[in-house]
Amino acid sequence: MSASSQSPSGQPAAATAAQPYLPMTRPTIDDATIAGVAEVLRSGWITSGPNVKALEAKLSEHCGGRPVRAFNSGTCTMEIALRIAGVGPGHEVITTPLSWVATSNVILEVGARPVFVDIDPVTRNIDLERIEAAITPATRAIIPVDLAGLPVDRDRLYAIVRKHGLRVVEDAAQSFGANWRGRPIGAAGDFVSFSFHPNKNVTTIEGGALVLNNDQEAKLAEQYRLQGVVRSGFDGMEVDVVGGKFNLTDVAARVGLGQLPHLVEFNTRRTELARAYFAALDAAGAAELGLGLPPRDFSQTNWHMFQVTLPDGSGALRRAEVMSRMHEAGIGTGVHYPAIHLFAVYRRLGWKEGDLPLAERVCRTILTLPLFPAMTPADVTRVVQTLMRVLRPGRPA
Repeated sequence: MSASSQSPSGQPAAATAAQPYLPMTRPTIDDATIAGVAEVLRSGWITSGPNVKALEAKLSEHCGGRPVRAFNSGTCTMEIALRIAGVGPGHEVITTPLSWVATSNVILEVGARPVFVDIDPVTRNIDLERIEAAITPATRAIIPVDLAGLPVDRDRLYAIVRKHGLRVVEDAAQSFGANWRGRPIGAAGDFVSFSFHPNKNVTTIEGGALVLNNDQEAKLAEQYRLQGVVRSGFDGMEVDVVGGKFNLTDVAARVGLGQLPHLVEFNTRRTELARAYFAALDAAGAAELGLGLPPRDFSQTNWHMFQVTLPDGSGALRRAEVMSRMHEAGIGTGVHYPAIHLFAVYRRLGWKEGDLPLAERVCRTILTLPLFPAMTPADVTRVVQTLMRVLRPGRPA
């Protein structure tokens, strides 16, 4: 759950029987999964074990048989992909400024330099038309992000990387279950990183997965996952790379195994709710008010989030005030995301306000509205009506 869907004290706003608090997101975990977790706990094997292997097999099925390895986050997956690709000090990696800061932090973790490219104002994804101008002799990889589950144009992306001999680490943290031209995200491409954080379309509580290209890369990923260790026989052990502690537990994997069968159901429900949002916002005159809506993609995106951009400029309510008033009305909202290049860490690398104006405007005004499978169309109506009252007080929603 986003901290934005809680009160300043960290607790949900007071709810009433008639209007319970509506968080920005909430996972749906069925009783069979809860019972399965109890079985794992009783088994005594609670760290990485048979459930992790079973989860990896199911994920590989989803990704067209490609090797997949599970990890304890969707952040370390990207770092490990960069390490496998040989990205390090002296190299550059191109990415978007509109993402969770983990996307660029992993570039710093391997000693490389992030190079931010402005966004397409319609899709809010990295503008592929601007990428080639950012490529230098030091460029080694691109990390595109499927914001809110809307896939980056894979055809155009891979045409660029083939031309320049680059690697790709697809930050598909938000797009599990989405597709590009009918193929599931993860079934094609280079490295693909998924997140199964509680706010994602399916969850392992905390966790992630990395889709790899071959068994050699998969074995190297396993080394990086657990301190670089390679075992042989009963007592043989070698370490020839520096790894970390990134393994997923069997408890978490069992949650994931319970979630995967519901992926289509969850994403279908999210699509229905997205349609309800568009209908309600259109009827309420959102465009006339200056609200920016996401692309109406009902065939490829998984509708991980529903995001609007607020009116900007003189006289417009500041986003924090909108969020506060929504919270007071019992509705959680979120910000996904502030502009990465304007954080102090990146300013120290030379990035500054005005460098990426399209992203800066969207990051200044973007607002994530509640969207999760347990919501109802009535919840959507409530969110939209409340937002309209906040943005135009004294007028009917």
